[in-house]
Amino acid sequence: MLVEFNTLPEESRVWIYQANRSFNLQELEEIEAKLKVFIENWTAHGSDLQAGYTIKYKRFIILGLNQNLNLATGCSIDASVHFIQQLEKDYNVDLMDKMNVSYKQGEYVAYKTLTDFRKMAKDKAVSKNTIVFNNLVANIAEFNENWEVPASESWHSRFVK
Repeated sequence: MLVEFNTLPEESRVWIYQANRSFNLQELEEIEAKLKVFIENWTAHGSDLQAGYTIKYKRFIILGLNQNLNLATGCSIDASVHFIQQLEKDYNVDLMDKMNVSYKQGEYVAYKTLTDFRKMAKDKAVSKNTIVFNNLVANIAEFNENWEVPASESWHSRFVK
């Protein structure tokens, strides 16, 4: 059951998929249409899942699931992963690689490998004040409070001094 992302309870689980490039407007329209169809049909052991999505910065696909209504199961999580993998194929984009870092350079969102980000930190090209995206947040409350944070306040802090 598709609902507006911003109406989901704060304890709703989130999954964040960051793309290795920005989507163009046509791709965004197509992806949104596909997300709506997927979520409308997303179930756990035959029960509807109350879920929503949002796309941020033309780059991040965020799925939210109200687990107060029905819990995600292994099969339903697998279904969402398969859906994301299909988007990767359809748009020739990487959404599943967790070993990359997205961060802000002004209003621009940059994307680097973890190795490159570590080197940039060493070279002082990024600092503890650089805004990074902490894609490890687990629920909407954490997403709202701790997704876009200074590097010093996330797992990225080990790289910046």
